Amino acid sequence: MSVEVRVPTLGESVTEATVATWYKKPGDTVAVDEMLCELETDKVTVEVPSPAAGTLGEIVAAEGETVGVDALLATLSEGEGAAPAPAAKPAAAAPAAADSAASAVDVMVPTLGESVTEATVSTWFKAVDDTVAQDEMLCELETDKVSVEVPSPAAGVLSEIVAAEGATVDASAKLAVISSGAGAAAAAPAPAAAAPAATGGKDVENAPSANKLMAEKGIDAASVTATGKDGRIMKEDVMKAINTPAAAAPAPAAAPRAPSAPDDAAREERVKMTKLRQTIARRLKESQNTAAMLTTYNEVDMTEVMALRNEYKELFLKKHGVKLGFMSFFTKACVHALNEVPEVNAEIDGTDVVYKNFVHMGIAAGTPQGLVVPVIRNADAMSFADIEKAIAEKGARAREGKLSMAEMQGGTFTISNGGVYGSLMSSPILNPPQSGILGMHKIQDRPMAINGQVVIRPMMYLALSYDHRIVDGKGAVTFLVRVKEALEDPRRLLMDL
Repeated sequence: MSVEVRVPTLGESVTEATVATWYKKPGDTVAVDEMLCELETDKVTVEVPSPAAGTLGEIVAAEGETVGVDALLATLSEGEGAAPAPAAKPAAAAPAAADSAASAVDVMVPTLGESVTEATVSTWFKAVDDTVAQDEMLCELETDKVSVEVPSPAAGVLSEIVAAEGATVDASAKLAVISSGAGAAAAAPAPAAAAPAATGGKDVENAPSANKLMAEKGIDAASVTATGKDGRIMKEDVMKAINTPAAAAPAPAAAPRAPSAPDDAAREERVKMTKLRQTIARRLKESQNTAAMLTTYNEVDMTEVMALRNEYKELFLKKHGVKLGFMSFFTKACVHALNEVPEVNAEIDGTDVVYKNFVHMGIAAGTPQGLVVPVIRNADAMSFADIEKAIAEKGARAREGKLSMAEMQGGTFTISNGGVYGSLMSSPILNPPQSGILGMHKIQDRPMAINGQVVIRPMMYLALSYDHRIVDGKGAVTFLVRVKEALEDPRRLLMDL
């Protein structure tokens, strides 16, 4: 029976990919879910697993070809290569046969969110043979946007860990096996003992970037120390192999300085970037490369806002159960300004400009894992109290790493408050595909000339970074002036002036 291997879903707004590397050739035997090839899009690298066990027939899309979503990549003759897959089944089934009172429960990857197709196993909190209670946290996964906790689906004994720390798993992968029931303790050791044999018989493919670099530099894989999962050679392993001989060569000629090399290396610490940090880095660089980004500045006298806040903060807290902060004032002021300068609340889609007749406000929040931007939807229709409650709730969820994908998508404009960290002035980077982001900064007392007199006022610098492809300088300056006017005289917000 012939099975088609097709391009998987590539993610939101991604319509094509390039075939980067084939790991199998026609006639090779493959197991279910064994990696066949790797695709590259303009945003991510996507691995294509085998949909069935069998023999790889024809490769339709060769390396270097560009393919669309659901395009045919290859054909697979099902059945002939099925032997490797069932081999593991008797070993996994043996414990259940040994004790009918015990049953095996698979621990699967939970729902990761829209457009998220894979995650990395960051930490296992339990080891094989550990007793676990139902809903007790087993491990934590990292996606490119959030951390996901995986609870135990049943009470019992953790009998097998299928995906070790550092492993990348897809949205439907099995993470572990729980032996539940009366015979759980007796059933646990057998799967654990069988695991090394299954792993040992698995083909290990090096990272495509590593293979490419080794080919370019003429480096033998045997001379590279692998640090990837199951002995997989990563690109950084090849880079280390390239750089080590070069660094060691001058050592005999510079004997007096030789001791410094190991000392420096011993004091360094190399930590792999998290999925979230990799995505932050990629998206920020994409923003700089795509948008014609420009920043304009102004300053605002915070006297009136601070006085209004001090006057009503106790009544506000008593009635609404949340503190009155500055963010609700800035959100309201930005909504007011966006209504007058709608291009700052728009985005470019190809050759079209998409104007948003609503405001989904992104509020940047710093977390231990990195910067995230939860979105407050329909902020233009919310009260001060509603905005403050939403900011407090989403900020707490962000710090705990519990924001869902939906809560960080669809923003039309962003506010970033660097002032909480003491920043006096900065140029924020756009959050694509948005066309504007407002940077708030530290409130600092400064001497100002007011009506011919020098007075001390609490001042804040404001920075608006915008996409000059869609927003002209006049619109950007007008936006900042309207924000400034609304904050210096908050009554204007009530009268829509």
